[in-house]
Amino acid sequence: MNESPEERIPDKFEELGICEDVLRALDEMGWESPTPVQRDSYPLVIDGHDVIVQSRTGTGKTGAFGIPLVDRLLSEHGNEQALVLAPTRELALQSAREISKLGAHRQIDTVAVYGGASMERQIQALEKGARVISGTPGRVLDHLNRGTIKASRIRVLVLDEADEMLSMGFAKELNAIIEKLPKDRQTLLFSATVDRAIKRVAEKHMRDPHFLGLSGDHVGALGIEHFVYMVSGVGRVANLVTILETEDPESALIFCNTKAETEEVAAALQRAGFNAEWLTGDRPQREREEVLGRVRNEELRFLVATDVAARGIDVSHLTHVINFSLPENVEQYVHRTGRTGRAGRTGTAISLVGPTELGILYYLRLQYRIFPIERTLPSEGEQRTRQEADRIAMIDAAYRKPPTEAELALVRRFLTHPNAERMLAGLLGAFFGTDAEARDLDKVAATRRRRGSEHHREEDEGRSARDVDEDQNERPTATLYVNVGRRDELKASELGRLLRDRTGLKRKEIGRIRVRDKHSLVDVPEDRAQEVIESMAGAVLRDREIELERATGD
Repeated sequence: MNESPEERIPDKFEELGICEDVLRALDEMGWESPTPVQRDSYPLVIDGHDVIVQSRTGTGKTGAFGIPLVDRLLSEHGNEQALVLAPTRELALQSAREISKLGAHRQIDTVAVYGGASMERQIQALEKGARVISGTPGRVLDHLNRGTIKASRIRVLVLDEADEMLSMGFAKELNAIIEKLPKDRQTLLFSATVDRAIKRVAEKHMRDPHFLGLSGDHVGALGIEHFVYMVSGVGRVANLVTILETEDPESALIFCNTKAETEEVAAALQRAGFNAEWLTGDRPQREREEVLGRVRNEELRFLVATDVAARGIDVSHLTHVINFSLPENVEQYVHRTGRTGRAGRTGTAISLVGPTELGILYYLRLQYRIFPIERTLPSEGEQRTRQEADRIAMIDAAYRKPPTEAELALVRRFLTHPNAERMLAGLLGAFFGTDAEARDLDKVAATRRRRGSEHHREEDEGRSARDVDEDQNERPTATLYVNVGRRDELKASELGRLLRDRTGLKRKEIGRIRVRDKHSLVDVPEDRAQEVIESMAGAVLRDREIELERATGD
């Protein structure tokens, strides 16, 4: 293999010499400057070299092969094609979507081909002249055998997440596909790890490839904070609940080693009041896509999944990866933890480690020089302190209305009474009720804290603690379009707060907030929709003037 050149690589997309049509698409996608993998691979790829790129997930690999594909490698009016192979349908769809956006002004259409979807629709898209084919090995091989994909037209082959493809058992299909393709094609291989299996593929199917080692097998993991909680192995689910309460992650992907364990953990988290769902390879595709959509839209805080089910999931906002069980293969630990701390963000990896898993922890330290910091589960006293804080927060939420001067005067006199503590304890006892009622309220308070996003919280103003779980009377709602979104680094909580400040809406009156790439959608009461639009006129968020209008569709 040749080593990559060390000359300076430009820092802006314009400096790479990319054509105006693609620069325009990049601007529309909100991509301001190339990531290192995009900068370093572009010159080699457009020069026609075979390239092996070692770079972990979340570093911009789709753009690294998508940009040169639509910019130079595929002529705008030719009939040559590029084939992108991915280990999962989600990854194939993701690549197809991004390349479609990159080629929007170049008349370069894409199609995703994968099992479980309509073969007829895929054939129709191929017959219409799709230039980029993004698919899973099994379905691509099926199309090649049928002749609906013309092997002779494939000019560029991209192997995305090649190590995952091989670990999932696609070596036979992969070799069969490559054998059918033209020998003079260009091959681009992207992989988080480069082991013997990857090197065998390169030796057999690539021509004098250039190697870009943008991250060693362990570099991604070293860029993340690693922690472990030593547990007995008995009551591990309860330990997980306690850890989530202690760490309070904004969002997390929780890994389990078995399908049964996955469903069990997700169900336990739901019972404990956490906003959680599960995902395994056996879950029906419609349900799988619904769950992943909620994750991408930041409507689901915790996703519990197996390694197989999580492959191909590309979610940039995850703050934590949690190993409910350590994987048997230490390399898989690197893959798991690499799903947080994406695209320059900070990330945290937390593992529950029982007595039987100490050997894996030892090899992790020995092989990858990763030394997780050990944390201890909170004591009963610390948990009691958290419960007391929850109760105080509930009282604070129940009495938001400013007190009158007469009420404040009574409070001052009350606090100077010699039996103030006894009387206050009696009042709190009456507020929280019997032990059973108090436990129910504690569950409500903990649930509200655990759900952790604006549209899951209720407005408690003017209500007693015993009424916090009552349903609100339903009102007709209207969906409003907002001209800022994820590319503006908008958070749902930010938009909700601005709406309340500018319009006087209460939390309970603001429905679902869906933050998309370039815009957002928010549900408000129908009878106040026009008032909200007018009240928000002139508001500024993230240096952009906010514009609201009624949405024509989600």
